[in-house]
Order: sequence, then structure tokens, then C-alpha cells
Amino acid sequence: MISELREEIRQLKNGRNSKTSHTPPSQDFGRSNLKNSRVITGRKTGGQTGHKGSTLDFKKDPDETISYIPNYCHDCGFDLKDVDYSFHERKQEVVIPTVSVKYIEHQSFSVSCVNCGCQNIGELPVNLTAPIQYGTSVSAVITYLSVYQYIPYNRIKKLMNDLFQLPISEGTIKNVLTKMTKHALPMYEEIQQRIAQSNIVGADETGTKINGKKAWFHVWQNSTLTFIVSSMNRGYATVETWFEKGFDNAIYVSDCWSAQLKVPAQKHQLCLAHLLRELKNFEDSFNCKWSLKLKLLFQKAIEIKKEPNRLETKMSIITIESEFDELLNIDLDSLHKKQKAFVKRLLKNRDSVFVFLYHEHVPFDNNGSERAIRNVKVKNKISGSFRSQQGAYNFSVLRSVIDTTIKNSRDVFSAINLVAKFRPE
Repeated sequence: MISELREEIRQLKNGRNSKTSHTPPSQDFGRSNLKNSRVITGRKTGGQTGHKGSTLDFKKDPDETISYIPNYCHDCGFDLKDVDYSFHERKQEVVIPTVSVKYIEHQSFSVSCVNCGCQNIGELPVNLTAPIQYGTSVSAVITYLSVYQYIPYNRIKKLMNDLFQLPISEGTIKNVLTKMTKHALPMYEEIQQRIAQSNIVGADETGTKINGKKAWFHVWQNSTLTFIVSSMNRGYATVETWFEKGFDNAIYVSDCWSAQLKVPAQKHQLCLAHLLRELKNFEDSFNCKWSLKLKLLFQKAIEIKKEPNRLETKMSIITIESEFDELLNIDLDSLHKKQKAFVKRLLKNRDSVFVFLYHEHVPFDNNGSERAIRNVKVKNKISGSFRSQQGAYNFSVLRSVIDTTIKNSRDVFSAINLVAKFRPE
């Protein structure tokens, strides 16, 4: 017992460098010996041979052309104004013109009908609700800077003043984003409905602070859609709130968080990237041969996913499944308590490990969801935590629309402009 306790103390004293999102640093083991899990390829950094480069292209019809014709000879000083000249070379320069805001005045006039005497008044655009207000283009720029580029309110205020000579307060920026969120709601709800009907759904969550209190952002996504919500709850209650019926038609890809595994779905697929990181951790900390064997088996399964020969692949899958069952049939008493928990988790979710081998478009990891939720962390790093639940809600709605736009290869600013011009009923 003394030996075991000494070994556990040694493991817990080794630095702070957690490599799995669900394992806090205080519980990580063998932390100072953790190595980068990426495989060294031997290739040099930078662009690789065969990589298609890109360069700035000439514009066929430049907006402005300036000619440089010599007026005198640089050698003898002879006057060359009346001498014929020929083209020598050209160079183009890309510049940003001075930008300034434009004030548009909308005037309404009345006309009396000479026939019946009816007073006819010219109708102003319905979006003009105040004597003076910011146009949709201003709302689009503010949304682009805040939600897509993560810029804090104070810096947006300075940027609008410095670049456009447009004084604007942080309170107005907040109001603009809240208004834009209302405009984007129909698109947000459409994304939610399509996610609920999808055949493949990935899910993840990440912590944040809202008004100084612990909160979470949840994401559900696939290759064409991203749906983000903010919540004060990390658990299954949030899933129930937004997807009450679950995902009966979908294969649900997630990590091993209990709330995610509880979600009703046709099938579940565990993230192999998470499992591989844990196995690497076991291997480094305990020099465990069992962990190495299981890690190699998972890596082999990932390679099989890429195999073009389906008949050969089918036989390989049978072999993978058989070897996996053999590895799970291990004496738990011979393992560390962390490894025991790991094996029990795999046994409980045995049917959710290799689903990706039987379905062509199901990924073996949950990296898509992690990429989709990472923007919350970037926002926190650049702008700080959210001051209100309304601000977090605004970000989740607008970012869902933006990320879905990106996934469908559409221009982000054009999409935001459309949202600004949209008039919800």
C-alpha cells in the first residue's frame, strides 16, 4: 500500500499539462512526461513540393491609370514633349481609398389630388423608425467586427471613429447586435430544425463566464450546419431544451461526457481522438503494453476507414472487432484505477466505438465539433467573458449563422448584410 501511495504521489506531483478536455490538470497523471501526440513526418516546415501557390494578379481594367512620360532627355536635356513615345512597362498598386460615412436624407412630400381632394403623402422606407438612425451597412460592419472578428466593443467604437469618423457608443453597439439577433432568428431556427433532421450530428460543449458566473456554450453541427447555444447548465437539461426529441435519425458523435451519451440517437460514435490521447497518457505514465496495443488497434481502424477496397475492408473490420473484444477481456485488478475506469467506459459503450467503420460519412473523431465551439474560446481570449446572458445569446445566434455561411462557401459579410436588411414579421 505504501508503494502504491508513493507511486500515486509521484504521478500527481509531475507538473501541470492536461491534454484531454475532460481531465483537469489536478487529476492528470505523468504530466511532466507528456509528449506531443503528433507523428513526426520528416517534412520541412512551410509550403510542400507540389503545393499550388497564389499571388496578386493584375486587374484587367484598373480604376485609375497614371502615365509617366519623360519630358526631356536625362542625358543631354533635349525637349521630348513633341517626340513620339512607346509603352515600356506597367505596375499596379492596390490602395484603400479614404473612407467616410454618407448621410442620406429621406424626404416625404404630400400632394393633393385635383380630382377628389385626397391628400397623398409619399411613403418613407419602413426601416426608418427614428428621425436619424444608423443604416443597415453600419449594423453589418459592427456585427462582422464583433462576432466574426471577435473585437471588443471599446475597440469597435474606436475603429468606427478612426476609420469612418463615425462616433458611436458601446451601448449602441450592444443594441445593434441585439437587433441583428432578432433579424437572424428565422435563420437560426431553420438551422436548428435541419440539425434535428440530420443523419450525422456532432456535439460538444465548452465553459465560459457570463456576468461572472460559470456558464457553457453547446454546439451541434455537421458538414454544412452549425448550431450554437449558450446555457447556465452543462448537462442533459440543455439538450432537452433545444432538442427535446433527441436525434432518432442520426448517428451522434461526441466525447464520453455522460450528458452526451444520454442523448437519444439512432447510434452513438465515441471520439477516437479523445480515447487515443488517454491511451497515450497511460502509455507514458505506466509504460503499459495493453494501452499501446489498444492504441495501435484504434490507429489501424482509422487507416481501414481510408481503404478503397471494400471487400478487404470488411474482413479487416471483423478482425478489428475481434481483437478489440480480446483486449477488453483483461484483468481489471492489474490496472491503475484510471485505466479501470477507462476499460469500464469502453465496455459500457462497446457498440459506439467502431460505428464509423460501417458508415461512410461518419467521422472517427469529434474534431468538427471542437472546431465549431473553439470560436467561443477565441472570443473570450480577445474580448473577455460575456457581461450578460443577452450578449452570450446574441453571439450564439449570429455565430451560428456565420459559421453555417462559411461551411457553405458563402461570403460572410454579404450574408451579414442580408441579415441586416431582413425584416422579421
